[in-house]
Amino acid sequence: MKHILLLFAFGLTLSLNAQDKEQENVKATILEFFDAFHKQDTTALKDMVTDKIILQSISTDNNGKTVLKHDDFNMFMRNIASIPKDRTFEEKLLDFSIQIDGSMANAWTPYEFWYQGKFSHCGVNSFQLIKEDSKWKIMYLVDTRRRKNCQRNSED
Repeated sequence: MKHILLLFAFGLTLSLNAQDKEQENVKATILEFFDAFHKQDTTALKDMVTDKIILQSISTDNNGKTVLKHDDFNMFMRNIASIPKDRTFEEKLLDFSIQIDGSMANAWTPYEFWYQGKFSHCGVNSFQLIKEDSKWKIMYLVDTRRRKNCQRNSED
């Protein structure tokens, strides 16, 4: 009985270590995505997503109505590439919550967005990723965007 418990504990430890490693791989993919985003590296961005990536944003209009906006990835890429090099922008990820089941992962990342050194807005990104050929790729990204009720970690 003692041997069975030891084998079970050993197997559980191996499983948890593998899960931790995969969570770190998912986190690394998202960090690489934002590194390429900040560098306006559209080639790297394209390599980190699936061919049919879905991009959406949820916000509130001037009347307080929730709005779901669908974005075309190619237009997103053009917009990123067209930002003048003298403009600074940074999406600061504040935390990561990652769940994985086999070849599917979800990552929830609260963020702050800064433009030209000034706070612009906050929200949450929700990433859906798929593991293809041992590499995590983003297949769906939806975010929220708001200017109010932001718990800012940085100063203006």
